[in-house]
Amino acid sequence: MAKISINLATGSFQKEEIIVGIDLGTTNSLVAFINPDKNPQVINDAGKGILIPSVVYFNGQNEAVVGNEAKEYLTTDPSNTIFSVKRLLGRSYKDVAEHKDIFSYKIIDDDSDALVKIHAGDRFYTPIELSGEILKELKARAEHALKTPVNRAVITVPAYFNDSQRQATRDAGKLAGLDVMRIVNEPTAASLAYGIGLDPSQQKTIAVYDLGGGTFDVSILQIQNGIFEVLATNGNTYLGGDDFDRAILNYWLEKNNLDVAEVAQNNILMQTLRLQAEAAKKALSTQNLYNEQVGDIWCTLDKQTFEALISSKVEETITACKNALKDADLSVSDIDEVILVGGSTRTPYVKQAVENFFGKKPQDNINPDEVVALGAAIQADVLAGNRSDILLLDVTPLSLGIETMGGLMDVIIARNSKVPTKAGRQYTTSIDGQVNMKISVYQGERDLVRENRKLAEFDLKGIPAMPAGLPKVDINFLLNADGILTVQAIELRSGVKQEIEITPSYGLSDDTVEKMLLDSIEHAKSDVEQRMLIEARSEGEQLVYTAEGFIKKHAEHLTEAEIAETVSYIEALKTALATHEKDTILKKADDLNEFTRPFAERVMDAAISTAMKGKKIE
Repeated sequence: MAKISINLATGSFQKEEIIVGIDLGTTNSLVAFINPDKNPQVINDAGKGILIPSVVYFNGQNEAVVGNEAKEYLTTDPSNTIFSVKRLLGRSYKDVAEHKDIFSYKIIDDDSDALVKIHAGDRFYTPIELSGEILKELKARAEHALKTPVNRAVITVPAYFNDSQRQATRDAGKLAGLDVMRIVNEPTAASLAYGIGLDPSQQKTIAVYDLGGGTFDVSILQIQNGIFEVLATNGNTYLGGDDFDRAILNYWLEKNNLDVAEVAQNNILMQTLRLQAEAAKKALSTQNLYNEQVGDIWCTLDKQTFEALISSKVEETITACKNALKDADLSVSDIDEVILVGGSTRTPYVKQAVENFFGKKPQDNINPDEVVALGAAIQADVLAGNRSDILLLDVTPLSLGIETMGGLMDVIIARNSKVPTKAGRQYTTSIDGQVNMKISVYQGERDLVRENRKLAEFDLKGIPAMPAGLPKVDINFLLNADGILTVQAIELRSGVKQEIEITPSYGLSDDTVEKMLLDSIEHAKSDVEQRMLIEARSEGEQLVYTAEGFIKKHAEHLTEAEIAETVSYIEALKTALATHEKDTILKKADDLNEFTRPFAERVMDAAISTAMKGKKIE
């Protein structure tokens, strides 16, 4: 018997469930769909507004509040209110350390390259979990407005997002209970929203200038016969309207003779000033002077000063435009259209800078906050099989990756990647003196390899014996147009190399692929929770190993009290490792890190000065 869905909101029959388009933004997020008139439309659920602030607040019961309601807590409970989480996706603490004072919440420094964790209430959260909460809210609003279940989505990301950031976005969707059909570049989505490329006879070269709250990228696209080809992209995933706000805030502090570090200690004041700076930025798009007061602090700014404050940031974006054109081997005269995307392009100074550079008035007649979500909805409609005027290149049906510590699946080529494609990651050893590395290749969407299909396994032998973490092993996946996968592993210091050829789709019927995808959605929450527990355990075990080795090696530089206390922290972490409590493990690891950091630095300084004795520095 055939299954027919009826959309209660429109009264129309649906061949399949709706696939929505989602713009997961730094400042705001929104969701769009294709309406019965076959046009993309943003969702305004129950009049709550189209834009949902990308803010998550955790109350005393660790319950998440998302959007406008959460934004209210920015100035009343800032340490438990997380904003600009997109800036943290796929990043380590070292990536964001210099910006940490602008965040009112605690970002954990574990002195490693592991992805950041955020402390709120008595729990630790990853940016993936937090983005998942925002996506969950978008899903709920879409379901409420459309009166139909929403389980599948296209999510957009900046073109400049790296593999780690894209995978983090995909994981966040999975955690929200969404089957992420495709991760789409924001500029491609914006082009679709403007209808560019929908006419098969059209051939255009366009530039998409996308300046959002936290990220900037410029993409040069060639569109021909409905095929979108990105010729070049450039930008900065840590540049956006947030930086305009910060420049204003710093200016006010300086004018009021206040020290940034001191004000940063007062979370409520810092957030109040940050929101005031955001209000000033918006106001100066239509007026020449902004004049408000926060307590005894005067928040006065004129348009000319504002433009001077942001000029270096805007110049950075224009330099990126120059670099993108150079990479595409094109000149400004080759560009047929320029499209503006992102709320920060509303600033007249930004708009004028883009017009001056490209020598033509950029298109901004579609709301720059909505254009990406509208384009994502069109892309979703293509994936649903409802339109054939846009050609999608062939894709790989399931993700391909390798097994990492704790039996986790590390995706190297994500499903729906167009083929042919290649991708790679760098790995290292986890044990001192390790000379062999087993590489197990898997296909599937689950976080644990045991739930996926094993394709092959081989050993990279002859790695020079070195301390853990020193060898550098590049693992590259090359997937050709016929779906043949070649996996190559090479240890960079020694040149030791091993290669194997695999046919990933062999033996997998369409039904099997569909079942694997459905399983991945059904088990999404438990999968991600298990992944996070395994990662916390791996981190904790590595920390125990490092701390015990440190005490043994540097005992003569430590007091008996320091050694005894460190041992007690190590034992507490070992006890936590025996539990299934991710947050307990992370808390004990954080405690050990915090306690040992001061004398670890002291020992390192002593070691360096000993090593430098008698050395002449030129």
